[in-house]
Amino acid sequence: MTAGSRIVALGHYQPSKVVTNNDLAQLMETNDEWIRDRVGIAERRVADAESVADMSTFAAEKALAGSGLTAADIDMVVVATCSSIDRCPNVATRVAARLGITAPAAFDLNTACSGFSYGLATADHAIRAGATRHALVIGAEKLSDLTDWTDRTTAILFGDGAGAAIVSGVPDGEQAGIGPVLWGSAPEKGEALRIEGRTPYIKQDGQVVFRWATTALAPLALQACERAGVKPSELAAFVPHQANTRIIDGIVKRLGLGPDVVIAKDLVESGNTSAASIPLALSKLVEKREVPSGAPVLLFGFGGGLTYAGQVIRCP
Repeated sequence: MTAGSRIVALGHYQPSKVVTNNDLAQLMETNDEWIRDRVGIAERRVADAESVADMSTFAAEKALAGSGLTAADIDMVVVATCSSIDRCPNVATRVAARLGITAPAAFDLNTACSGFSYGLATADHAIRAGATRHALVIGAEKLSDLTDWTDRTTAILFGDGAGAAIVSGVPDGEQAGIGPVLWGSAPEKGEALRIEGRTPYIKQDGQVVFRWATTALAPLALQACERAGVKPSELAAFVPHQANTRIIDGIVKRLGLGPDVVIAKDLVESGNTSAASIPLALSKLVEKREVPSGAPVLLFGFGGGLTYAGQVIRCP
């Protein structure tokens, strides 16, 4: 057993195809100004040939390359996704096979947009219990497969991509790099965002989701900070699920975060990538060196279910 875990490396992948707001205006009654004003998105990436497993593997390869570990060191693979078309084999085992990871615990989980934070907490718990040494945690989505490109209430929102983290136990005497998780759900509101049936499209009651996100989430994010023993004023960065700039700005205001806190807004160029949005945004911040190593960062995911999960991590 160990006293805790930390993220040691990150990686991300996005398809090369860019779909702008002007592109969408050719398909439906909308325009760039309306989309930017409503949700803050300028463009999104859309996968053509790449599957969820492909994008997961590409992101994982980058994370593994930066970790100082090899495939032989990884003994758990967790993939958070709600958009994989194939149900079996799961994405995690396909990623493990492609990377040459031998005999890992390998499973997918689906809590939609909060999935990466759920996966990160699950890996942290396994490491603390002594069941795992080094885990690969991935958030990956191909939401374009599930999008009705004639429905402007959803088509303007979603994009494809993947983000990955290598999570390892901390040596004795060192500070844990992943704080206690605050997770839960509002299942009575679960029908507000759904992907159902054999040929599903994403359906959303945007007003229900927006009201829930702008009223209920800031106190929960604050609880995640309290569990980690970190005050909001001590945060170096906030990486929320990339749903909507108005939702993000509302949570930032309610938490009282100052101008010196880096606020991830990757959705401007990536759209809403559900379970991929937090690791994708975090990986980009680290790659650009916008957050100092070891600094406290609040992750907070929320979405379909309606589920939520958040924790304070130390930036790798």
